[in-house]
Amino acid sequence: MTLIQALRWRGMIQDIMPGTEELFEKEQVSGYIGFDPTSDSLHIGSLVPILLLVHLQKAGHKPYALVGGATGMVGDPSGKSEERNLLSEEILAHNIAGVQKQLSRFLNFDSKQPNAAEMVNNYDWFKDFNFLSFIREVGKHITVNYMMAKDSVKKRIEGDTGMSFTEFTYQLIQGYDFYWLYKNKNCKVQMGGSDQWGNITTGTELIRRKLGGEAFAFTCPLIKKADGGKFGKTEKGNIWLDASKTSPYQFYQFWLNASDEDANAWIKIFTLLEPKAIDALIAEHAIAPQFINLLVDTAIFPSKGEARKMWQGGGLSVNKEKVGSEKTHIQTSDLLQGKYLLIQKGKKQYYLVIAS
Repeated sequence: MTLIQALRWRGMIQDIMPGTEELFEKEQVSGYIGFDPTSDSLHIGSLVPILLLVHLQKAGHKPYALVGGATGMVGDPSGKSEERNLLSEEILAHNIAGVQKQLSRFLNFDSKQPNAAEMVNNYDWFKDFNFLSFIREVGKHITVNYMMAKDSVKKRIEGDTGMSFTEFTYQLIQGYDFYWLYKNKNCKVQMGGSDQWGNITTGTELIRRKLGGEAFAFTCPLIKKADGGKFGKTEKGNIWLDASKTSPYQFYQFWLNASDEDANAWIKIFTLLEPKAIDALIAEHAIAPQFINLLVDTAIFPSKGEARKMWQGGGLSVNKEKVGSEKTHIQTSDLLQGKYLLIQKGKKQYYLVIAS
């Protein structure tokens, strides 16, 4: 499969500009994604754009990770119902350092490689850009009508809180990022979450109007849980990529507790396994032994994944006898007095199942 075909198969493409797929097939492409430094750690929702850059690099293209040192001072209104607090330069610098460290664990930044990843900070080209220069060089090329038509702007203006001029200008600032990278780094593609589509297309429009150039873009869908819950959120808050904020055990438990429906979708997005391997795992997972189904149906375990792990690890007993992966079915002969099952989970948890 081509890069775009593979990403479609994984469920990682929602919107795509015409000509984007053809561009990736005819040349080595430089593409970028922006990361918001509102914290010194990214969370698992950030894994989707990170993995887009990983797939880009694996396919021989050149990834750019833009850290928004300038845009972090303004605040992106996309998907937000209220204006967020602005961060100081000191806090932003601290956050950017943390984000840079995490990105280096996923991407190859070795400058000896022809498609080495690069990290850029938009503060570098905005710090000396004064207001009058900005409205002359950028503002005059994009009409207010064009900006007002964006969904992110419409929703905020039509809501109760409205939108400040600061946030209204965000799409121009992000659009200029794309223009700067196109002009200085030959970066022709911007990627991001589907909520960024409006900001991204502003960049392609600015490139067209100022340079007469053609830029491209695609977005990935925002990940949602099958039960309607917010992806990456638990009762304790975000699942972070920093082990000091989310322990490895909590991180592991998040994935282990995924529903079967979510697991089937997430294995395509959050692993780099080949399609054949993924299809085989999904098919194997679908053939759940009756024992597994019983453990979930009786709410002894919250998911088949967790039940399967303990079953395979020998951490279960039925009627005081240890059972492992060799036992896949409950027979009538297993019932005590023809009616009861005593199931032990781990060392101390006991459950009495009554057959009806």
